Amino acid sequence: MRLVVADTGPLNYLVLIGAIDILPRLFEKILVPDPVCAELRHPAAPAAVRAWAIAPPAWIDIRSVSATAANDPSWRTLDDGERAALALARGTRADLILMDDRAGVAIAHEQGFAVTGTLGLLDLAARRGLIDLADAFTRLKATNFRYRPEILDTLLANHRSRSSDT
Repeated sequence: MRLVVADTGPLNYLVLIGAIDILPRLFEKILVPDPVCAELRHPAAPAAVRAWAIAPPAWIDIRSVSATAANDPSWRTLDDGERAALALARGTRADLILMDDRAGVAIAHEQGFAVTGTLGLLDLAARRGLIDLADAFTRLKATNFRYRPEILDTLLANHRSRSSDT
């Protein structure tokens, strides 16, 4: 089984667009550090995200992360959730980190981790026939997700190209 650690962003956006159920179909179990759960449950989080995080599904494995483990000086620009996700990934020798934050992704890559974000998860799910990519992107655009439009266009074009080849 692949060890997968999630930061807040991908979980938040997958809940918001109604696609959170792709995760157990892609990865069996997701490790989530407790600071990420705290961010998902925060009063400022969308109501649907808070409700999901208060009663997470069985495929979510919430883990404690010590403050010392998440206190790497090179991570000082990251928020608590990103630092905890990196610390948990390091401590468990995770195979993959789910993260959207550019600075966090760059540090994860420097640390030798494979990383994918919300767009990569949606693309993978579409390639496996689990979702309609265009529909998922339409729903994602209705959130506060930040993206470069050309990335969505490229992913959709690649998906259409793969679909027409089969």
